[in-house]
Amino acid sequence: MQIHVVQQGQNLYGIAQAYNSSVEAIVSANAIPEPSRLVVGQALVIPITGSFYWVRRGDTLYSIAGRFGLPYLTLAQVNRIPANARLQVGTRLYIPPRSRRRAEINAYLEPRGSEVSEALVRQAEEVAPYLTYLAPFSFEIQRDGTLKAPPLGNLAAIARRRNVTLMMVVTNLENEQFSAELGRIVLNDRQVQDRLLNEIIATADRLGFRDIHFDMEFLRPEDREEYNAFLRRARDRIHARGYLISTALAPKTSRTQQGAWYEAHDYRAHGEIVDFVVIMTYEWGYSGGPPMPVSPIGPVRRVLEYALTEIPASKIMMGQNLYGYDWTLPYVAGGAYARALSPQAAIELAKRENVAIRYDYEAQAPHFNYVDNAGKEHKVWFEDARSIQAKFNLLKELGIRGVSYWKLGLPFPQNWLLIGENFQVVKR
Repeated sequence: MQIHVVQQGQNLYGIAQAYNSSVEAIVSANAIPEPSRLVVGQALVIPITGSFYWVRRGDTLYSIAGRFGLPYLTLAQVNRIPANARLQVGTRLYIPPRSRRRAEINAYLEPRGSEVSEALVRQAEEVAPYLTYLAPFSFEIQRDGTLKAPPLGNLAAIARRRNVTLMMVVTNLENEQFSAELGRIVLNDRQVQDRLLNEIIATADRLGFRDIHFDMEFLRPEDREEYNAFLRRARDRIHARGYLISTALAPKTSRTQQGAWYEAHDYRAHGEIVDFVVIMTYEWGYSGGPPMPVSPIGPVRRVLEYALTEIPASKIMMGQNLYGYDWTLPYVAGGAYARALSPQAAIELAKRENVAIRYDYEAQAPHFNYVDNAGKEHKVWFEDARSIQAKFNLLKELGIRGVSYWKLGLPFPQNWLLIGENFQVVKR
């Protein structure tokens, strides 16, 4: 698999020729709606076995092999050149496919209204081969310990057909907001807890959920130990049924990090209690905040490196967004919210506005600016094949369990192809 960034004057025919591929294969892999119109700076996934590399000034066979994790003698043999050859700038080298490591992949999806939309069902079916878990969001805890279920449609049947584990997401959402008061009630009332755990187990048994995932956010700092104690009780009940237990954690960089979203999330305790955690390493750039990348690589790395000091690598899943945002400038705190958009929609927007896509190599994120019909400037940050590959490289470097996506419903075909290229997806 090759990632190619479109340059000025390039077209699909020339790109296909350069990689011994075809226009049809590239169009299909990237779901390109107008093959005759590409965006300068657009990242394309080229569906070939292995990849190609063009020699740059200062490169040696040894340095190139190291960059791709290959023995330099293997690289020389594959390309039929002497091991001590001086490389000419511009020489094309073939990079053979590398071994894939095992990883678990989760995707949340959030049905709206009273049923699962056809578009969500269709995407769940399409991406299920790349998933370990599928997580309908969410079963909302009521104040008496009962649960309000989301619409599920035929998601259970899709999971069974594709050997995907259904993840039962249990939240303290109330009126579409995470509620500290609801959390206080659940975590401090043993009778409510008993009713809740009984209902969770009965629901999982009836509907086929095999992982119980607690996403309890905005909890009171003083409920930190109560949350830990509740998870221990839940673990014992859930493990007795042969199910997994997991939690979602806010992105912390220290044990003493302050703030309503962080203090009740005890990384060390969760690492000891549950089978795995999803760390929500996204939303640095968010709809109500100033324009910036949603999941810049530096902050993501810092969170995960801290997590590794508290939680075994085998229990950590990196959170990843499947979307970007379009901000109207100038940003005003408390003003208009940014509009969420898919990577595919971002590329189409850049095409419509006739602007090039740029790439921030420090943040490892694509972006562009444009001016709308009303004369207002916009800033767009989103994800592409390059930014996703950077996260996959980080996952492999740190040796963590896998990736968890928020959320299905926004098309990003390159992401799923790159999962297949990088990982052997674990099926449970």
